[in-house]
Amino acid sequence: MQINTPSTSSDTQYVNIQGLGIGYATHHKRHVVAEELEARAPGGTLTCLIGRNGSGKSTLLRTVARLQPKLGGRVELGGQDTEIFTASEFARTLGVVLTSRPDASNITVGEVVALGRAPYTGFWGRLSQSDHDIVNEAMRSVGIEHMSRRRVCSLSDGECQKTMIAKTLAQQTPYILLDEPTAFLDFPGKVELMLLLRRLAHEHGKTILMSTHDLEAALRTADRLWLLTDGALTQGTPQELADSGAIERYIGRPDVTLNHRTLEISINTDNYNK
Repeated sequence: MQINTPSTSSDTQYVNIQGLGIGYATHHKRHVVAEELEARAPGGTLTCLIGRNGSGKSTLLRTVARLQPKLGGRVELGGQDTEIFTASEFARTLGVVLTSRPDASNITVGEVVALGRAPYTGFWGRLSQSDHDIVNEAMRSVGIEHMSRRRVCSLSDGECQKTMIAKTLAQQTPYILLDEPTAFLDFPGKVELMLLLRRLAHEHGKTILMSTHDLEAALRTADRLWLLTDGALTQGTPQELADSGAIERYIGRPDVTLNHRTLEISINTDNYNK
């Protein structure tokens, strides 16, 4: 059984932001994080959003996901302004995986993943056999089918992230946004999760946009990068941003070297050993 939504194309299934303003507004104050942001994440690709702490990565993702209002501009999914989607339509279009663990300590992995079917099951939330098949396939796709009866409270950080990704796959959305999914994982877990997301984008046609601090992993696995610095977005393939010098300007340290051919980062420790 195929768990993704209908066949995709980079020409028709993309995330596009135009003149986007992000930040926070109250009745008394307007705090702008960034304005006039322009970028595009093509369909069927893994795009990584990178930037320093406080640069606005989470704010940008939350704005794209309609979790907070934009301050101006436009967000499009497949050419459609996100403002025209009803709540139900949006839930079937965009899945979101946040950094925090789900507040569901006594629920099982299978039950969490089944929550991804909520946009399709109606008021009573009863799962049909087809829904159960989709949930099982989602767990198989991320390699957690053997954990379906485990309690969420017993999961490691990596297992929890896989569970939330499986829930989003069961939601059958063509677009997936993830905020720092590798933040609390060890190195093997980070590599495994990044490769999983890349596979889901390429093999299942998902358009995946994720934020990360793991620059080297992003350089080696992402199809495209959005680099958010000083309130502006620079976009391109990892190779394009390396060749333009944007990555080295972002790193901003003379003792850190980027190999433009292999996209590996190395640290010169000579000055520290003297």
